[in-house]
Amino acid sequence: MEYPAIRKAFGGPRVRPNYLRPRPGPGSVHHTVALGQLSPRHVALLAALVVAVVAGLLSVVVYQFLTAPPSLWWIPVGMTVLFGAAYGAFSFGIERFIHSRIKVLYRTVHDMKRSRQEADRIDLHGDVLSKVNAEVSAWATERRTEIKELQEREQFRREFIGNLAHELKTPIFNIQGYILTLLEGGLEDEKVNRDFLNRASSGVDRLMKIVEDLDLITKLESGVMDLRTAPMDLHELVTDTMQGMEMHAREKGMALKNALTAPSMVQGDRYRLAQIFVNLLNNAINYGKSGGTCTVSSYPLGDQVLVEVSDDGIGIGAEHLPRLFERFYRVGKSRARNEGGSGLGLAIVKHIVDAHGQTITVKSKEGEGTTFSFTLERAD
Repeated sequence: MEYPAIRKAFGGPRVRPNYLRPRPGPGSVHHTVALGQLSPRHVALLAALVVAVVAGLLSVVVYQFLTAPPSLWWIPVGMTVLFGAAYGAFSFGIERFIHSRIKVLYRTVHDMKRSRQEADRIDLHGDVLSKVNAEVSAWATERRTEIKELQEREQFRREFIGNLAHELKTPIFNIQGYILTLLEGGLEDEKVNRDFLNRASSGVDRLMKIVEDLDLITKLESGVMDLRTAPMDLHELVTDTMQGMEMHAREKGMALKNALTAPSMVQGDRYRLAQIFVNLLNNAINYGKSGGTCTVSSYPLGDQVLVEVSDDGIGIGAEHLPRLFERFYRVGKSRARNEGGSGLGLAIVKHIVDAHGQTITVKSKEGEGTTFSFTLERAD
């Protein structure tokens, strides 16, 4: 039996208790009593018993050579006294040795679980080595999990800061270029001054869009923003949303189809649900193919409604799907920043769905299209 978690605590390369381990003979059963299965007091008891027996045997041998041997009663009395003294000495020494060696481990492991007074006194009853090994192993597993989570968060933080800097840098540099051109003489040139001012204004609008989306995500995550849920007709909402995006879809050669039954009553915040459909339909239009179709449909699911937004566009690779709802995450060159989005649309969609207490998933295959599916509470 090995205790890898406490090897260093006992000052050796490993701890392998092998007390009373007989070799099995032909036809015999191999019985092993490992030291790790005994408490320190059991070990002290066995050691004291061995000392007393050995002392008794030596006393008998010496008794044979004495010319005037005393009475035999002193041998069992002496063995009893020696046994008691040896047991006390062994018990004290073993407990003090183990206590001093593993006290540091216990204090470390129990730092967040118990008070200092409780950690200073270690219960040495039972299989103490196995207990310490199990607790140290569990503690080490928890620490590894925490370290992994911290590393993942740090990686996400670095990526987020890098993506945010890139998203802000593009419109800022554009605005800077237009303004510098105007300051260097372009302001008096009627052919370019208004055009450059309009372009600078578009850059400012994009910056405002990024800031507003970040502010919205922060409020949704912190729970500051309260949802105003009420029964509403989802078919009517989708129709209104598609009408507002019809011109954009026509420019891209896309057709928008509302396949929801009328009425489709759900419980939700109308304004926030409209943001979901605007973002999902906008993605379908931007990354769809000319002549393609984007369809919104729904299916009953008990006391919920499963809503699907599907397109037959370029699709998304399977390796990108797990990270699709991250902030500023972009999928390859085909989904470039020149589409004008903030890169936060799908992150906002997921947070709004989560705020409704529902879930959203995505399935996609390159060249065949993408389907976003999310649930909403049914309203009677």
